[in-house]
Amino acid sequence: MFSKVSGPIRLADRVAAILSEEIESGRLAEGDKLPTEVELVKQLGVSRTVIREAVSRLRNAGLVEPRQGRGVFVMPRRTRPLDLEAEASGTKSKVMQIVEVRRAMEGEAASLAATRATPDDLARMREPLAAIDEAVAAGGDGVEEDLAFHQSIAESTGNAVMVSTVRYLGEVMRGGIRVTRANEARRDDFIEAVRVEHHAILAAVESGDAAAARSAVRRHMKHAASRLQDADEGFWTETDDLGVDLDTAP
Repeated sequence: MFSKVSGPIRLADRVAAILSEEIESGRLAEGDKLPTEVELVKQLGVSRTVIREAVSRLRNAGLVEPRQGRGVFVMPRRTRPLDLEAEASGTKSKVMQIVEVRRAMEGEAASLAATRATPDDLARMREPLAAIDEAVAAGGDGVEEDLAFHQSIAESTGNAVMVSTVRYLGEVMRGGIRVTRANEARRDDFIEAVRVEHHAILAAVESGDAAAARSAVRRHMKHAASRLQDADEGFWTETDDLGVDLDTAP
């Protein structure tokens, strides 16, 4: 059914686009079962990890549904939910657009957190900052810890919609954050700059200064965008995030 996938765009994005086109065109109709993971690996010439990530994106977009012990099936056509992930993380330009959205959203989250955070909230913000340093020192990329820090700020707002939106944008940006941190790891000045920016955000929230907290996040996102621009094109490769196993989907 499919031809092998190759090229400079992230493989998971290309596979997700191929499968989406099959569904949108009707060649894979409502109720049809997707080829098994093994079959897709063979036909598309990519790894199981790439297939899992691509199918996970289709599931998040409401295009497919995993069924226990049976496989993954095409869902009925309906109004599709917002799905930035399928296209946003594959190219630098799309990631930059998401950074702009995060700058506005997370800047406001930090502003609200500065006026609403409890002592327990502040303690939860400090934990991922320490964890980032530990992860980097141990040779990790600190991506999960980075996401946890930004998420802890959103959670401190007490706004459930804000929490969900920041979490979603963070998930969409996971690949971009990994690229950024891989690029930063090559330069000690980048590593220290990110550390200073994170602590500036925390200090502003702790001080209760809403304007300063908003500015600190916006400054951090602006610098993150600059670091992304500086990243070598070679960093824009597939991630190893796991999605769903088509053969044993829960």
